[in-house]
Amino acid sequence: MIISMTGFGKAEISDSGYHVSVEIKSVNNRFCDISIYLPQPVRSLETKLKDVVLKRIQRGKISASVRIEKQNVAEIGIDLDAKVVQSYVKLLNDLKTFAAIDETIKIEHLLNFKDIFAPKQESDEEIIILEELISLGLDKAAAEMNIMRVQEGSHLATDLKERINSIEEQVYFVQQRAALRVPEARFKMQDRLKNLLEDENFDMNRLELEIAVLADRLDITEEIVRMGSHLKYFRQAIDAKEAVGRKLNFLIQEMNREVNTMGSKSNDAEVAHLVVSIKESLEIIREQIQNIE
Repeated sequence: MIISMTGFGKAEISDSGYHVSVEIKSVNNRFCDISIYLPQPVRSLETKLKDVVLKRIQRGKISASVRIEKQNVAEIGIDLDAKVVQSYVKLLNDLKTFAAIDETIKIEHLLNFKDIFAPKQESDEEIIILEELISLGLDKAAAEMNIMRVQEGSHLATDLKERINSIEEQVYFVQQRAALRVPEARFKMQDRLKNLLEDENFDMNRLELEIAVLADRLDITEEIVRMGSHLKYFRQAIDAKEAVGRKLNFLIQEMNREVNTMGSKSNDAEVAHLVVSIKESLEIIREQIQNIE
């Protein structure tokens, strides 16, 4: 099955006085690279939460963000850091003494120091609840993203099959044209033979060598057979259930080698034109399969 590495998913979970929102997106990547943005109270859960995503994803650059809101709670979610406040009060008093200032320290002076406030820390029980909610949200969002990845993969599979069919037709034309090249080459060889036979120093070994070299240069049977095999395996991989991105990339590389050899062996303008067209199609396919899991 062709699965795209591009997708997006989201989920919202509300329970135990919390509302958790999760958004996740993926783009193509050679490996599986997961990054999750978490609010400060639960950042220690990042490694565990990555494992939740790994159960759904095999390849791609995955980015997820998590938002947490408390429901029906009057608290503002921040605490006063008493030690920091005491440190600033001492600092201001020292400044007053050093600068001989009589002004009284007021609360607005302290409010200029933003680090006197700190996010309120959740209890161990609350962290356990949040871990469960975030895990559930990530799993649902990743599942939704995978639906999108599968749908896009289906469109990619259809396009790839059409391009493979087109390449197969062009390879057939190359095969037909290559077969015509042998009689043409034989005719040219006959002309050369006439000239050689008029030469009293005519060397039969040289003639046999030239014929052997010509036959080997024009014969692309092995390349045609291997190309047919690659096309067959490519189609089978498209319909396979496992991830096939790497396998398809390998097959495209092998097809390119065979096509290049066909072009160099044939030494024919028409074949060269077909080879260029095939290579253009292979390059388009190569770019497309970079986005396949």
